[in-house]
Amino acid sequence: MSSTPLAQEPVQGTGRRRPRRGGGWLLTACAILSALLVGAVLIVIGDEQSRASAQYFFSYPWDFFSNAWYSVRDAYLALLQGALYNPSFSGTAALRPVSETLVNATPLILAGLGVALSFRVGLFNIGAQGQIITGAIAAAWVGFTLDLPVVLHVVVAVAAGILGGLVWGGVVGLLKARTGAHEVITTIMLNYVAINLLTYLLGVRWFQRPPYNQAISEQVDASAELPALLGSSLRVNAGLVLAVLAAVFVWWLFERSRLGFRLRAVGANPNAARTAGMAVGRLQVVSMALAGGLAGLAGATQVLGVTGSVTGSVAGNIGFDAITVALLGRNNPYGVIAAGVLFGGLRAGAVQMQSATGVPVDLVGVLQATIVLFIAAPALIRSVFRLRSGGAGVGSELAGGWTR
Repeated sequence: MSSTPLAQEPVQGTGRRRPRRGGGWLLTACAILSALLVGAVLIVIGDEQSRASAQYFFSYPWDFFSNAWYSVRDAYLALLQGALYNPSFSGTAALRPVSETLVNATPLILAGLGVALSFRVGLFNIGAQGQIITGAIAAAWVGFTLDLPVVLHVVVAVAAGILGGLVWGGVVGLLKARTGAHEVITTIMLNYVAINLLTYLLGVRWFQRPPYNQAISEQVDASAELPALLGSSLRVNAGLVLAVLAAVFVWWLFERSRLGFRLRAVGANPNAARTAGMAVGRLQVVSMALAGGLAGLAGATQVLGVTGSVTGSVAGNIGFDAITVALLGRNNPYGVIAAGVLFGGLRAGAVQMQSATGVPVDLVGVLQATIVLFIAAPALIRSVFRLRSGGAGVGSELAGGWTR
């Protein structure tokens, strides 16, 4: 599945057409701006002073506009402070908002890369949630069971997380290749299998933490923990480095490797790829296995770098948010990084926004969903902002993944 083409404009005197700079990213920026405007409307509706001044709007309209402006400004300012910089903090604590943003962004980037990889091969992977869980289980088990030297222990635990997700994703690809089972159905079912597997393991003694009365796993050894990047007082860890390296790997895979060329060919037209002699089924297995491995790495970074153990909420909503990240990043590895950081910042800033202004953290979920809505409806954004058409948008690109 190829990335979304940019808008086109003619080259004078040649009759040829060339990409208009920023076409695709301009559309994305407008979608984010539109979502923020929708969020502003919801903030005003939820603000008590704004609602009160709306009752006498036609007598003193300035009161309403003033209250609305301050409610939106304060909410978004608190969101920004919680995500990037809070002037009330000093010393190392000043880096805490950025640290939390990057901590939240790391698993989103890794799982988003897995979803984007499968999208580009024409497969719709909504099984990242299960792949994250299996990756977390495998990494945690190695982390608290094996007794290895520091560096080796981290490497083996991370590799186990990748392997756990790789196997879970590879099963989907194998079922697709051998039986034609649709990946949407199999990934949904395997999500439930992974959730129930985790529930079972959290109830058995060899996995559960003593005194065996809580659904939490053993604590991973210190030798298996990912090292902190900005000191022990901040949570950002080497998982962020792994996420960036994974993005570089995905870029290299699709842009520089022979395997990536074949995967892109299958995503563009599997029938033509099959006619050209490519083993479409085998490539589908490889793509889903790689996608699962990336999601499994996301689970490993959560356990080895953030939580230190496995609970029933170890994956949260990361696997489903990863679909949003892949869409917003337009299936481009570096776009996925930007989208992951954006969503990580929204998550980190939501707590500060609620504590400072009373705006509920649920607003962030609304913003994320609205961004997806606008990204999937490029014609609407072009109409509102009067942008020139740039070809098929992400919505049609995603639809192509369903039909292949």
